[in-house]
Amino acid sequence: MGKYLLNKETQKIELHFGKTEYMALSEQQKREIKSSFLWSRTAGAWVSRSINNHYWAIQTAQKLGLEDAGTIGERLSYAEELERKSERAESRAERYEQYSENAEKRAVTLQADFNKYRKDWSWLTQPIIAGHAGSQAFARHRNKVIARYERGFEEYKKSEYYQDRAATARTTANNAKLNDKVYLDNKIKECNKTLKFHQENIAKYENALYKVQQGEILKKRSGEPLTPDYIEQRISERLEKYEWEHDKLEFFEKALSDLGGIQFSRANIKPGFIVSIRNSGRQCEVVSCGPVNVTYKILYGGAAGMVLTDPYAAIVEIVEAKEKTEEIKNPFVVGDILCKCRPADNSIYKAYQVIKTTKTGVKLQQIAVENGLPIPDKFTGEAAKQKKIVKNKWSDFVGVYDDDWQLHKYEPKAI
Repeated sequence: MGKYLLNKETQKIELHFGKTEYMALSEQQKREIKSSFLWSRTAGAWVSRSINNHYWAIQTAQKLGLEDAGTIGERLSYAEELERKSERAESRAERYEQYSENAEKRAVTLQADFNKYRKDWSWLTQPIIAGHAGSQAFARHRNKVIARYERGFEEYKKSEYYQDRAATARTTANNAKLNDKVYLDNKIKECNKTLKFHQENIAKYENALYKVQQGEILKKRSGEPLTPDYIEQRISERLEKYEWEHDKLEFFEKALSDLGGIQFSRANIKPGFIVSIRNSGRQCEVVSCGPVNVTYKILYGGAAGMVLTDPYAAIVEIVEAKEKTEEIKNPFVVGDILCKCRPADNSIYKAYQVIKTTKTGVKLQQIAVENGLPIPDKFTGEAAKQKKIVKNKWSDFVGVYDDDWQLHKYEPKAI
């Protein structure tokens, strides 16, 4: 009937067959093609919607009885792909700008008559005489002018819409994200994760190839036995993907290096430092420092007090390098009762009594809860728990947690 192939340049599956053959297909087959493919006049073929996972596209091609024609072309490097994407975005921006200009011209034309007539308000307020042919003709003409005026606003809206689309396309064409350290840092992490995935898959296929060569029978999900040729083909495909992903990683690493790299890490950022964060330039206090991300509290503006987490690449500069040495004090004494409260009505779910304290923690023993009230010294017999005093980085809460529940000190209500 025809053939299907993988275009390495576009990384898409293409179906090649004649119009006569397409017209001979059933409606169900046509629907299946349209669900996984789009017609491309440039390629003169049906091109898959998918880019990475072509399982359903290939299944559709095989169900149609198309011959596997292998691959054509050579895969572009990531830099070449990005350049081509920028060229398409630039062309798209120019097209949208032309659409916007055309829509604005149509709007001006549609509203021209009304703008001319409205200089004389009598034209708008002229009463219509029922049964008078001239008066009714004037009414019809006025209604048409007003309708055209209203359609002009729709054209202005279209013009604004295309301007927005053009601006988005310009941003894509300019590759503005390549000047964002956080974006580059995230992309590098994604590439490393993908490379690890490919490495694991290659190792699995190599292990399977060894077993098959030793005479062991391995099967696909469909039940068909795996052959050495099939496994070697999969290894070759994975190696090609690995090489391309590695090229992509090197591209982002070079882009980040050109911007000066990431200057800050846990080695030179400490809790208590005042730092400036990207984009807004807002000043924030560092709350905690992890191996990958930094947590900070916004100090000024409408979002003051909000605690956020970002990678170290988001830090622009250190405003004040004053390390916070505040020591968390144990707020509890022996005999205090700590409660788990239900969020819905704040009723007591479980209660614990402090039986021992240290500088950094408390030892808790569960006590009974009767009629919604904790009963001091009425222990339930469960083993005592040692809990550490911590400060919540998202709020001012200082205390202990039990299974992610905050334990709050019980204060008897005055009678």
